[in-house]
Amino acid sequence: MATKRDYYEVLGVERKASIEELKKAYRKLAVKYHPDKNPGDPTAEEKFKEIGEAYEVLMDANKRAAYDQFGHAAFSPGAAAGRGGGFGGGFHDPFDIFREVFGGMGGEGAGSIFDQLFGTGAAPRDRSGRQRGSDLRYDLQITLEEAAFGTEREIEILKHDTCTRCNATGAEAGSKASTCPTCHGRGQVVTSRGFFQVSQTCPRCRGTGQVIERPCRECNGEGRVEKRSRIKLKIPAGIDDGAKLRSMRNGEAGVRGGQAGDLYVVIHLREHEIFSRDEDDLFCEIPISFAVAALGGELKVPTLQGQAMLKIPPGTQSGTQFRLRGYGITNIDSKSKGDLRVRVLVEVPTRLNGDQRKKLEDFAASCGDDNSPIHRTFFDKAKDFFR
Repeated sequence: MATKRDYYEVLGVERKASIEELKKAYRKLAVKYHPDKNPGDPTAEEKFKEIGEAYEVLMDANKRAAYDQFGHAAFSPGAAAGRGGGFGGGFHDPFDIFREVFGGMGGEGAGSIFDQLFGTGAAPRDRSGRQRGSDLRYDLQITLEEAAFGTEREIEILKHDTCTRCNATGAEAGSKASTCPTCHGRGQVVTSRGFFQVSQTCPRCRGTGQVIERPCRECNGEGRVEKRSRIKLKIPAGIDDGAKLRSMRNGEAGVRGGQAGDLYVVIHLREHEIFSRDEDDLFCEIPISFAVAALGGELKVPTLQGQAMLKIPPGTQSGTQFRLRGYGITNIDSKSKGDLRVRVLVEVPTRLNGDQRKKLEDFAASCGDDNSPIHRTFFDKAKDFFR
């Protein structure tokens, strides 16, 4: 027989550890080694049993005192008679240990914290079998224009909806509910796993303690059926990429008349051909000719509201950014408007005929360095750098 490890070593605590330190250590290890979290690890269940055994002994003041004095021998087969103690009825249900560790919560509270730890995700049922429906997520892609000005959209989703045949009761007309013969009305069944006794939701009545004599033929007793539903959504002006809209009671219908869940719509903005967005401001790049950049002029600029005129001053450099105030996105909260930022790019001709080339060469020769302040400044710095 393998030698048992010291209980304090199993939990990774000192011998003078407090009750809170024991709980904290057990909580961490129980989550780590729970068999449901380690389906491919054959040693996880043994480790889980080992930490459960250590925890039960050290959390009991009498058992801990006996263990501190006699070690594992305190609980050997012949020890109980000599000392009037021992385990007596074996170890606790591991779920009871979880309830003790997480604050003595019973009923729904214990189930909820266990679900959060081990990911069962099941909503609680009341004694009549009603259960809240699940929340749903829908990803919706919209245009920048729809985000800027708001819109209404209709979406279609496949989800569980209320059964019209039984009106969500789950029973045929005239059918009655009776005590579940499997769990005898408790809603739980107990199974043994080695020296553990595990309490689980009754598979026949699903935890309600009652069964319906004649379940509804349409929904098979659930009170809901799967169907396609159309839902209208109002998209507010100013909504941004990644925002979530909550449509209350438009998620999954509840079981046997339980409250419906909610629908969460996640917004995704389709890429725009001209504009990009940063919060409430819009950005775009517009090419201008060398002549307009050098001489100045007026430029027609596209906006979400139509066209606007932008004045280009003489000597504008490529990459210069201009701001058109109030041509951005309406803020969803304050209703103030963002700006449109226009970055101009001086376009260089790619093909020149002989006459154009000659004139451009004459123009370049006539300019000299006086008409190239950026060029002159850069090379002055470069001279200092290499000096």
